[in-house]
Amino acid sequence: MNWSLRACSRRGHVTYAPDEPHLRQRLRADTALGVAWRCLRCGDFTLGPPHGAGPADEAPLVLRGRALRDATLLRLLALDRFAKGLLMFLAAYGVWRFRGGKEAVNRAFEEYLPLLTPLADRLGWRLADSKLVHTLHQLLATGAGTLTWLMIALTAYGLLQLAEGIGLWLLKRWGEYFAVVATSVFIPLEFYELSHRVTWVRVAFLVLNLAAVAYIVFSKRLFGVRGGHAAYEAERHEASLLEVRAAGAPD
Repeated sequence: MNWSLRACSRRGHVTYAPDEPHLRQRLRADTALGVAWRCLRCGDFTLGPPHGAGPADEAPLVLRGRALRDATLLRLLALDRFAKGLLMFLAAYGVWRFRGGKEAVNRAFEEYLPLLTPLADRLGWRLADSKLVHTLHQLLATGAGTLTWLMIALTAYGLLQLAEGIGLWLLKRWGEYFAVVATSVFIPLEFYELSHRVTWVRVAFLVLNLAAVAYIVFSKRLFGVRGGHAAYEAERHEASLLEVRAAGAPD
């Protein structure tokens, strides 16, 4: 898949007229239908006036190639954060509903559990030893204050995931820092859980989070890595000039 062409089909072409004559000639073409300018993203010529003009080193940094792939990966991470945030909000809502109807749930549990016991015995399932039943007993014994704090914690974590997702989706540098810090905070907890029980799901989540942190830190030069913010801005400035030269290079 040509991601540059796909992006242009959804967002439109991006054209630019550099002040430098030799670059302007490469990006401009006279046709029978009028003047056409070469798109900085996909390289195709499109009719009409350019979207911008000025020195080549001030040309817009159009996401294509590596930059477009980076943006795609960051937005995939953002979708993951949005999904986690939604799950946390749903869990908080469930705790709120459970807290409000706790007495009714408790009565139903005490009423129906004895009725289910003979059927469970026939199926060879001892309800008295069931972890599910034991967990339900613990939930029903939980105080209203504890449930309130649990609801607040779930909501706060959902808001954290939402803020992280917004920053990543908008490709903001603060969002990248926010994602690295927020993800790193929970990595020790994931190691702690693995020390008690190793499962493929826990291992997969740990590996994905470590890979996400390493990728964002090194590719975006966060926390002074690979020259830090100065090197990152220099790379963006150089890429802007290279975009014009690459788009204007002869086929």
